[in-house]
Amino acid sequence: MVWPRRSFWRSAQYFTKRALRLRATPHAIAAGIAAGAFASFSPFLGFHFLLAAALAWLVGGNVVASAIGTAVGNPLTFPFIWGATLQLGKAMLRGAHPGPHVPVDLGRALRHLEFSQLWDPLIKPMAVGSLPLGLAVALIFYFLTRWTVVAFREQRRKRLAEKARRRAEMQSRTAPAAAG
Repeated sequence: MVWPRRSFWRSAQYFTKRALRLRATPHAIAAGIAAGAFASFSPFLGFHFLLAAALAWLVGGNVVASAIGTAVGNPLTFPFIWGATLQLGKAMLRGAHPGPHVPVDLGRALRHLEFSQLWDPLIKPMAVGSLPLGLAVALIFYFLTRWTVVAFREQRRKRLAEKARRRAEMQSRTAPAAAG
């Protein structure tokens, strides 16, 4: 159910090509992808698409690209993202001298939807830790995506120009033969 039919690499290639072929400016595509990557670091599962779309709209990004960018958060990366955001958030909130550790019965809190018991030990530190990590990843994705889109479009422009040149050359060769 989680594993793609072909492979994760093929899925990644599909998403990459889908983003590169969007009809938008390189900035809009890159900003959308970056917004989606940033939203993937949020601990608020189920709201990543909405958060990514809102961020993309705010920064002038492409909303479809933002949805593609949320693929940064997936079953393979979420454990690392959550662990990193939790640890960074705890360090940011409590500094070098953390207070007493209060264990959370996560299963019980989730079964009874006790949000108040999850806020301080988990969600709040993850939300705080997600901001700098998400921003760093978003900046990396922005510049990488923008460069890739510009390079892809230039390569495509050259390929289409070469194809048009060959077509014109073939037509010029067949035109004198047809006239004669």
